[in-house]
Parts: sequence; C-alpha cells; structure tokens
Amino acid sequence: MSWDPDKLRSLFDLLIEKDITEFEHEDEGARVRIVRGKVAVATFSHTEAAPSAATVDAEHRGQQARGGADHRGASRGADDDVEVTSPFVGTFYRSPTPDSPSFVEVGSLVRPGQALCIIEAMKLMNEIESDISGTITEVCVPNGKAVEFGQKLFRIKKA
Repeated sequence: MSWDPDKLRSLFDLLIEKDITEFEHEDEGARVRIVRGKVAVATFSHTEAAPSAATVDAEHRGQQARGGADHRGASRGADDDVEVTSPFVGTFYRSPTPDSPSFVEVGSLVRPGQALCIIEAMKLMNEIESDISGTITEVCVPNGKAVEFGQKLFRIKKA
C-alpha cells in the first residue's frame, strides 16, 4: 500500500487549519492515525501486518506491541543500552536550526523529556525526546538524511 504524498499534505494542512488533534481512517486494510500535540506522530500500517506501532500524544506515552519498544521505538537490549528508533518516515535533523548546535552528541548526558533530534515529516517538525536518563553512546544517522519507520537513531546507555 502506498500513500499519496499530496493527499497526506492536504490532510495535514486541513487538520492544522481546523485544529483537529486526532484523526484515524481505515480503508481497504490500510490504516492511518494522526495525533497532534507536543509530539506529532503519524503511523501507517496494514491491518494484516505484524503488530503495528502505537500512536502517541504528549500526555499518553504507551508501549508498542513490537519488541517491547516505547512510542518512539526505543528498544532495550540485553545490556543497559536502549536504541531509540524513528517513529515514522521523515528527515532527521540533529539541531533545531542549521546554525544551532546539535541537541546531543556522543557522550551527552540525557534525561527523560530531553530533545534528542527533530524529524521533519510532511512539513511538521517533530521533536524526538528521551524516555530515560543515560549517556548517548551512538548517533546512528547523519544530519539531514532521510529515515524510515523503525530505523535506529541513537543508542543510549541507561544511567
């Protein structure tokens, strides 16, 4: 199933214009759910597929059905490392503006709620925040590169 980018842009624009904070639509086995708030997240899934990602708003932070991951796809390994993965397709930015320093670097200490990066999706800038306290041990994506749903963005060693 492929989603028409122009139709999605129009949908996002309409939701913003009408100040709609939550929208869900299912058609022919494909589903789109959009929740707007502090973190805007859009997830797309086929109903026949394996467990789909949970959609999040700023107040509701849930667990995904896949791999014990949280809403941003942070999955825990056997050790104390946590992988933060992309909750959707978009463009990865390490800083809020091109001239600003990166939100985090390898070795940065992070705490829950701290911004790690921005993913631009459909002209919406979405801050991805840490859910845990720890130290950034790896930045997995170069600035300005496209990311896929579930792609590893960071590795954090739990404090």
